Amino acid sequence: MTVTATPAATGAADTTDQPMTHRQVMEALSGLLLGLFVAVLSSTVVSNALPRILTDLHGGQSAYTWVITATLLTLTASTPIWGKLSDLASKKLLLQIALVIYIASSALAGLSQNTGQLIACRALQGIGAGGVTALAQICLAAMVPPRERGRYSGYFGAVFALATIGGPLIGGVIVDTSWLGWRWCFYVGIPFALLAIMVLQRTLKLPVVKRQVRIDYLGALVITASVSLLMIWITLAGKNYAWLSWQTAAMVGGGLLLGALAVVVERRAAEPIIPPHLFQHRTVTLAALASVLVGIGMYGATTFLSQYFQLAREKSPTVAGLMTLPMILGLAVSSTVAGKLITKYGKWKAYLVSGTLLLAIGFGLLGTARADTHYGLLSLYMAITGVGLGLTMQNLVLAVQNTVPRAELGAASSVVTFFRTMGGAMGVSALGALMNNRVGHYLAENLANAGVPAGGGSLGGGIPDLHKLPAPLVPLVTDAFGHGVGVVFLVAAPFALLAFVTVLFIRETVLRTGQE
Repeated sequence: MTVTATPAATGAADTTDQPMTHRQVMEALSGLLLGLFVAVLSSTVVSNALPRILTDLHGGQSAYTWVITATLLTLTASTPIWGKLSDLASKKLLLQIALVIYIASSALAGLSQNTGQLIACRALQGIGAGGVTALAQICLAAMVPPRERGRYSGYFGAVFALATIGGPLIGGVIVDTSWLGWRWCFYVGIPFALLAIMVLQRTLKLPVVKRQVRIDYLGALVITASVSLLMIWITLAGKNYAWLSWQTAAMVGGGLLLGALAVVVERRAAEPIIPPHLFQHRTVTLAALASVLVGIGMYGATTFLSQYFQLAREKSPTVAGLMTLPMILGLAVSSTVAGKLITKYGKWKAYLVSGTLLLAIGFGLLGTARADTHYGLLSLYMAITGVGLGLTMQNLVLAVQNTVPRAELGAASSVVTFFRTMGGAMGVSALGALMNNRVGHYLAENLANAGVPAGGGSLGGGIPDLHKLPAPLVPLVTDAFGHGVGVVFLVAAPFALLAFVTVLFIRETVLRTGQE
């Protein structure tokens, strides 16, 4: 099948080749930021609400992980496809289609009657969110040259912070409001998505693309299958079967074999989903590796902090969201300030180096958290982590965009997002399995030390409702979750440290002032 982009297909708003003025950029940026907000919100708004959701739908820790992972999986797999399509067809039209997918899947998720339906809807939601996340950055790259992109990227970082860490707060308020209920965690983004579609229709003006090519369906299928198989293995290993087992050998071997096949397919494809020649650029290769490592810890920070505050500190979903504000502020302020400084001086490597180092330090400090850790210390640890994330995420994309020609902005930008979300998806799966194991271990120790028989209090393997447990058991459970989450962050810290070492080898080039 071929795709041809023509003026009729892209719409009148896309027919200008004239550079956009600052006012036009800011107007279009408002629509992009709205879209980015709802896309990121879809991954985070359920974090604080999940204990309540899974209690109602009778799900356990495995379902907890998969409700998060399903979105990240499809987001990861679809990102390079959206990115490649953006090099071939109307970026605005694709972005609006992605938002429509998000709206439909969000409505269906809110109607879910069991965890299976919810996970399926979340997977569909990830496809839409993947399109919005990738295309928003690609549209920005098409609107402004790299030198000017820094200050606008700062806005992206601030919105990412608001949605990433603010999402759990919004979700907490919703589930704590009796006349709303947890289903509104999925409905809440729909009005913003509709508004984003309307704003983009009026304001986004990008050049028409006129190319006729074949879409690499085989490459997309093989890449998706490879990533999916490895993620399913990480999620189930250690629980459904041993880490060292024939199932592990089959799934890891199959995933790696499919990965190798993907390389062969992409090398032969006329228009590959992930062009192999991009990795001839040293910056692209190193930024992709750093993105995987950053993603592992980044998604873990938001996913498991909510469990920590609710299950180790006995806080309500709303309060748990409020307690993550230091991370929001750190991420928002650092990304905005760094963006302005990058635009002013044209240099960006120092922010990547300091950001990944602060991220490693922040995760290491959060690794010392326990159920009784003073909140003042936790605030400091979260702020350091937030600053690290703010200095790192958008600037990895910026470094890659400054390296490749304009015709490949879409594919190159989506590569960074692809590897970051792949790292995040696998990180959430692996860290979730680790936490489940450690919490079970520490809880068994606490019960034994307290003289309570194994399985006492009918804890089972699900998410405990602290309000329904016998009072003597509550401190045993909170201590186990506090210690378990601490281990998760301690394990995430070395990955951030490896990202720090990786970005040291990226060669800095001054940001271009033109779009060539």
